[in-house]
Amino acid sequence: MKSRFFLLCIPLILIAEIIVLIVFAVKTPDFSQDAVAVNEIVQTVTDDFNCLKKHKNATALDYVVLDNGGSILYKTRSGLSESVNTAITHRDTILDITVDNAVVGKIIVYNDGAQTLRSRKQTTVIILSAAIAVQIVICIGYAVYLYLTVIGPFRKLKWFAERVAGGNLDIPLAMDRHNLFGAFTESFDIMRSELKKARLAEAQAQQSKKELVAKLSHDIKTPVASIKAVSEVGLAVAAKSKDKENYTQIIGKADQINALVTNLFTATLEELQQLTVKPMDINSKQVKVMLENADYLNRADIPDVPDCLVYADALRLQQVFDNIFANAYKYANTDILVAVHKTDKHIEITIEDFGGGVKYEELPVIKEKFKRGSNAINAEGAGLGLYISDYFMNEMHGELNIENGSRGLKVTVSIPLSGKI
Repeated sequence: MKSRFFLLCIPLILIAEIIVLIVFAVKTPDFSQDAVAVNEIVQTVTDDFNCLKKHKNATALDYVVLDNGGSILYKTRSGLSESVNTAITHRDTILDITVDNAVVGKIIVYNDGAQTLRSRKQTTVIILSAAIAVQIVICIGYAVYLYLTVIGPFRKLKWFAERVAGGNLDIPLAMDRHNLFGAFTESFDIMRSELKKARLAEAQAQQSKKELVAKLSHDIKTPVASIKAVSEVGLAVAAKSKDKENYTQIIGKADQINALVTNLFTATLEELQQLTVKPMDINSKQVKVMLENADYLNRADIPDVPDCLVYADALRLQQVFDNIFANAYKYANTDILVAVHKTDKHIEITIEDFGGGVKYEELPVIKEKFKRGSNAINAEGAGLGLYISDYFMNEMHGELNIENGSRGLKVTVSIPLSGKI
């Protein structure tokens, strides 16, 4: 409705401007004077010529009475033409005064056509200026309206899509049902929720698979160890070289099976091969923007970051901050203290909550995959956030350090300065 109103006002005002211009251009100004009033002036001046001190102007026109010598005998007001030459230049009406068939003087009737034209021009300029001002206000208002209802929400959607594409599914998308993207943003957030559920289900499946592999490894290693032990005894007591050769082969195969099972148990994580990190030089001002974006519940007072260039992947660094703040929201649910410190080689971002931290014995393993603190029992999660964040920081030649601070869990993100790697 607002959009239609804005779009309707602009052509209407433009049409009004065109009409004013056409009227001003087509209409010819009338510089002619009232003949009846002029004749009345001549008649009254002629009658009162011998006593002009008592003469009164009975018309709406202004005039000057001169004698034959050019001296002023009477004038209705100041500022009028006071000579014939000036009157000719001004296009005033000049008439003779005749008394007893003799010309005794002249009447110069002031021509106000130029003043009228100036007045019309001023009126036209004022009207057009007001119309243009209204147009400018409407255009600015429409631009603000478009930014608030289209451009702004679209930028939020773009940033949200980048986070989802980067694997961050914890931050909800703020929805405004009153703008054009209201239903669209709701669908996006539903998609995020479903993707998060799928991710948790996948993580649980991965955990189950890991537990299964651990159990199978134990079950397989036990009989293999027994086979190897018996074979070693057989090798020790065997008299024939053929028997010794057979026992040696059995022991070798047992060792091979044991190595394969161990490799299966300690296999590298396949998903890390899909999480590419491409660090580059970025302005440190972006780091503050990332921290503000990660703190979507506004639990922290984000300080300024010293002006410099850092070497990082903006998308992955945003994920690191997102994971840290999401953990603070989820497990501590307190205010968050953020501090920034610049060293010779790094920008250090310290993020500390007021939740009391985790047990000391859990600190060394909290960055491992599927590892969660005992305070996370009643909160959903897969134990992947800090693990992935640590991987990202290592790939960016930085560090992710976790310790118990004086208030709660303190996470320090060390971002390398450009050229200091």
